[in-house]
Amino acid sequence: MIQRLTLRQPDDWHLHLRDGAMLRAVLPETARHFGRAIIMPNLVPPVVTTGDAAAYRDRILAARPDGSTFTPLMTLYLTEDTDPADVRAGAESGLITAVKLYPAGATTNSASGVRDFDKVTAVLETMAEIGLPLCVHGEVTDPAVDIFDREAVFIDTVLDPLRRRIPGLRVVMEHITTADGIAYVQAQPNGQMGGTITTHHLIIDRNHILVGGIKPHYYCLPVAKRATHRDALIAAAISGDPHFFLGTDSAPHTDANKESACGCAGCFTATNTLSCLAEVFDRHGALDRLEGFASRHGPAFYGLPVNAGTVTLEKGDPVAYPPRIDSGDGPVTVFDPGFPLRWRVIDPA
Repeated sequence: MIQRLTLRQPDDWHLHLRDGAMLRAVLPETARHFGRAIIMPNLVPPVVTTGDAAAYRDRILAARPDGSTFTPLMTLYLTEDTDPADVRAGAESGLITAVKLYPAGATTNSASGVRDFDKVTAVLETMAEIGLPLCVHGEVTDPAVDIFDREAVFIDTVLDPLRRRIPGLRVVMEHITTADGIAYVQAQPNGQMGGTITTHHLIIDRNHILVGGIKPHYYCLPVAKRATHRDALIAAAISGDPHFFLGTDSAPHTDANKESACGCAGCFTATNTLSCLAEVFDRHGALDRLEGFASRHGPAFYGLPVNAGTVTLEKGDPVAYPPRIDSGDGPVTVFDPGFPLRWRVIDPA
């Protein structure tokens, strides 16, 4: 049985860092183990121009712990007023790694997102021309569509028609939560489409949120689905299929904002993600494929080198992760997988 595992340093291909005091509190939790991360642009106000992204990157770099070499990979928030020339300039400068599509109203701070896709055609065509990926929050927001069906309906009514209209567009379907999403990504050419899977969606299903009382710290968007869908995510993650790679969607909110009458969506997993992943892969006899999922498939899709450093995990007594961290704005609860975490990082890069 494997008791010790060394991986190339992983990356996080979907991460929320927020800003201000929250940024300063949560960044060290990711920078401790990860080399790079795709940074979500849904601040208030959002990161909509290359100038916004440059300023945000500077704030992130200033918040890094002493000696950290963590690299933020910046994205732009797609709006109906996004300038194709600005997107091109940002990509050609090396600052912009991707553009993020939020359907308006789909999740936290998404009010500035897209309602009329015809208004962003010129931007998407420019992105297809230069090979810049579009990272997609894949849910429709039609109130007539059940929340558990919104990912599948998005694929059929938005994503697939969009890709047929602009076939050269490279797309990442982010935080996949359904077997439908897995099957759709698997059917597309590798390198043309990828899919990220979160730590928490590999562990929880909708029962974790609802059975025995509402558990606000398991509430996220896209919401966790049936156990059969979770099992499809696990099968994809451990398969070695290069279409799929880690994007934690670690999303910090203070406990006061989570534990309220209208609680915020998001699971904060940055602190213990590697331990959680090692447990999932170990349980399924797939530790030999963890490096692909966490460290190799993402860089391959984005055309970046694999990190030179390594991390080493060792299996032993359960790790005592803190139940929460202090953000300066209030406590942030760390994701609880509901089982002991016996894999610990002993040698960060």
